[in-house]
Amino acid sequence: MLLNLLLLIVGLALVVLGANWLTDGAASIAKRFNVSNLVIGLTIVAFGTSAPELTVSLTSALNGNADIAIGNVVGSNIFNILVILGITAMICPLAVSRSTVRVEIPLTILASLVLLFLGADQLFDGEANKLSTGDGLTLLAFFLIFLFYTFSIAKSDPQAEEGTEVKVKKSYISILMIIVGLAALVGGGRLFVDASVSLARLLGMSESVIGLTLVAAGTSLPELATSLVAALKKQSDIAIGNVVGSNIFNIFFILGVSATITPIRTLGITILDYAVMIGAAVLLFFFSRYYGRLTLKRWEGVLLLLLFVGYTAYLLQQ
Repeated sequence: MLLNLLLLIVGLALVVLGANWLTDGAASIAKRFNVSNLVIGLTIVAFGTSAPELTVSLTSALNGNADIAIGNVVGSNIFNILVILGITAMICPLAVSRSTVRVEIPLTILASLVLLFLGADQLFDGEANKLSTGDGLTLLAFFLIFLFYTFSIAKSDPQAEEGTEVKVKKSYISILMIIVGLAALVGGGRLFVDASVSLARLLGMSESVIGLTLVAAGTSLPELATSLVAALKKQSDIAIGNVVGSNIFNIFFILGVSATITPIRTLGITILDYAVMIGAAVLLFFFSRYYGRLTLKRWEGVLLLLLFVGYTAYLLQQ
């Protein structure tokens, strides 16, 4: 078990480091071709923060560990709101912009509902739960709409160009970072998934529970670090926008790509898991819109965190 834990940590470290190297190298090359900071931030950097989830979910799906693939995304979305925003709000109350409350958070709720409708086939038509290739293409279509909206909003923001700082490195260094980053992502992702499956079997736990808890928490570390730093710097928009954007990205892009490449059976994910994911997003909306008056307060952060503890305790007990 200790060996599997060590492999799990090493695999996760490789995935996170690989994502950073790949992102920095690609951003540097893009800057050399005079690509704007805005485009780099909305594409390369956004991809980089979600690369761990994408790598783990895609690797799991290709290896036949579908419950880890879907559990990673559902669990990450739950972890992002209940834990990351819970902790950051406890550190410092988070101001929520009107556009986030009116558009981005409702879009997160929509994405969660779409995933429920596409993934819980047994609930709606009695068939086995799965995300088919058609479902994956549907999710990717939603992602393109979201990407178009993000670009249109960012271009209207005069401070958008200042949002992403890109360090330009020598060309050969940038190319080397991309190659090493990709290798670390692929190798680390496979190591992380294999160790997760082995741990699940040793502990007598299902792959879905491992995906919803340990794997989801591990792949959400970049979002946790980003939001904590933003909260400490009093940059509430970044702290909340990072989480909300990641949740939308996880469902529409990561599961869209994974399901398009190979259908994903979602037998281990229950209605309760979907309900907690949707409920967390709905709770964030009501806290931000009605109770906090565009602010996520400390007591609300405590409540979010307690809900996650209760949900996790239930999963482990089962």
